[in-house]
Amino acid sequence: MVANVPVLLNRRRFADARGWFVENYSETSALRAGIDVRFVQDNQSFSVAEGTIRGLHFQRPPHAQAKLVHCVRGSIMDYAVDIRRRSPTYGQYVAVKLTANGGEQLFVPVGFAHGFVTLEPDVEVAYKVSGLYAPDCDGGIVWNDPVIGIKWPLPGS
Repeated sequence: MVANVPVLLNRRRFADARGWFVENYSETSALRAGIDVRFVQDNQSFSVAEGTIRGLHFQRPPHAQAKLVHCVRGSIMDYAVDIRRRSPTYGQYVAVKLTANGGEQLFVPVGFAHGFVTLEPDVEVAYKVSGLYAPDCDGGIVWNDPVIGIKWPLPGS
């Protein structure tokens, strides 16, 4: 059964005097959380400035993508917007803070637009996707769409 809503995952870190170790992805752990998705590509972004917005992006069928997102360096406020027209939560969003120190991950299922804003300078975000990029299926929603009404935590706002 594939999770059809965003799922927050907390990865266990194993720490000692040298630092720490974490499994970035475990199929077994994902399945326990209801995430039965085959990931086919890993992506990573780097944003220089605090307040950088990336998104809201999605791909339409037949190349729709699920994503598993985590922050490698710094912190972000991550958003998943339900764009499934027949869904009772259509147009609503989930917002989760992801930090490199905390190691949280957000699973964004197919049918959701995804975006984030950096909460500090020099942020790196990595994410797995369940489908390859298909330019003809690429879509986006303007970051300040008044109907969705995301309150982005931007510097000076």
